[in-house]
Amino acid sequence: MSEVQEILSALGVALAIGLLVGVERGWQEREAVEGTRIAGVRTYGLLGLLGGVIALTVDELGPLLLAVSFIALAGVLAGVYVINLQRGRADIGITSLVAGLLTFMLGALAVLGDRLVAAACAVVMTLLLDYKPVLHRWLSSLQAAELRAGIKLLLISVVLLPVLPDRGFGPWQALNPYAIWWMVVLIAAISFVGYFAVKIGGARHGAAFTGIFGGLVSSTALTLHFARLARANPAFAPALATGILLACGTMYPRLLLLVTVLNIEMFQPLLLPALVMALISYGTALWYWWSQSDVPADPLTSLKNPMEFVTALSFGALLAVIMVLGHALQTWAGDAGVLVLAAVSGVADVDAITLSLAGMSHEVLALPVVVRGVMVAAAVNSVAKAALALLVGGAPVGVRVAVPLLASAGGGVLVAWWVSA
Repeated sequence: MSEVQEILSALGVALAIGLLVGVERGWQEREAVEGTRIAGVRTYGLLGLLGGVIALTVDELGPLLLAVSFIALAGVLAGVYVINLQRGRADIGITSLVAGLLTFMLGALAVLGDRLVAAACAVVMTLLLDYKPVLHRWLSSLQAAELRAGIKLLLISVVLLPVLPDRGFGPWQALNPYAIWWMVVLIAAISFVGYFAVKIGGARHGAAFTGIFGGLVSSTALTLHFARLARANPAFAPALATGILLACGTMYPRLLLLVTVLNIEMFQPLLLPALVMALISYGTALWYWWSQSDVPADPLTSLKNPMEFVTALSFGALLAVIMVLGHALQTWAGDAGVLVLAAVSGVADVDAITLSLAGMSHEVLALPVVVRGVMVAAAVNSVAKAALALLVGGAPVGVRVAVPLLASAGGGVLVAWWVSA
């Protein structure tokens, strides 16, 4: 491509960026009286093209011209904004003003930098402008506790994680602060997403929807909650059993995702066992779903916000203890000690032992041992949830849940041993 063609292509992208933003802004303000808008389709197109043209002169006239042009444009748009306010347009916001300035800069970026980055930024900006009603509706429904939870998630991930040392401390150099906190962040983020998925779906989608996304938060907590509901409302037992099995089925792909993020080599040996366990749970849940017609309309979720800081710290502490025990048992009892630890840990929680084993797979443990340990923890956890459903929910929901969960646990362990042999 010749130099002239390159220039024309870059200016074409700059113009297209302006027109894209202008179409969205023009549609949003289509009912405004002519002359009262800060800018329309043509103006935004010209702003993008102006940024591109001025960027062409940077090599000859220097970058100061671009800065001065930006300041001058900001003054002009601000002046139009003030005039509109004086004319009684008190409801006008500064969104169009900011969009105009950003359009100018993206036009310049299309010429000076990466056209693909400029175009991508323009698309994102247009989406943000167009989704104003959705964003405002979402913001109005946001509770103070949820906002604080989001800020805490940013605190533990963006602020704390980068400053932690990435090396081993303590016995056997088993405690890596960065690795431990990274696992805490990973669990917290998945739980956070699952919490909002359940909230957005609500009770309208019944036990099935709640079960699928509740499994992202805690399949054990959801099993306990649904078992209690089944005890109080036996007529809902089939639907609640469906929700429990869907939550338990969701646990297996979630575990596969977690260990793959930490060690991509674990994906292939864990895929088949996790698939077997998930299919047994999901398949039985679907059979229950098609065989019963009434889905309870009552609210089925009482899941708490998963990002309480004490919970995150407790998980980190548990993770640290398991990592030390894992190294100790590996040293004292070999691979058998690790499998015993996996079984004991799986009774209460499967995430901590899974992430610990995944972290140890890089240096300490052989991959087959890690695969077996993860599946043992998952199987024991499934058996524990089957017992929980029977003891708390009674026979109507307990039998429906226990049989497929026990089959899932046995099938997963057998396949894991076969794959890792």
